[in-house]
Amino acid sequence: MNNKLYVGNVSYQVNESSLEQTFSSFGKVKSVKIITDRETGRTKGFAFVEMESDEDAQNCITNLDGKELDGRPLRVNIAQDKKETKSNGRW
Repeated sequence: MNNKLYVGNVSYQVNESSLEQTFSSFGKVKSVKIITDRETGRTKGFAFVEMESDEDAQNCITNLDGKELDGRPLRVNIAQDKKETKSNGRW
């Protein structure tokens, strides 16, 4: 398994410290990164949370997937590795 989580449907008002506080109820949080638009700085509505262990990550999925945070139900699952595209290969 993997200890890095994808967190979707994140409210635009949520910040990294509130996500860390929410996830730390279910395990030890190593890092939190809310993804923002490079040009506007506005959140894109998703984040990545890295937990200390696979067990902590699974505990967060079990307890937080579908739970509301700031009025929106979170989608929490294991983060997928970024897939390489042809443009990355410099054909």
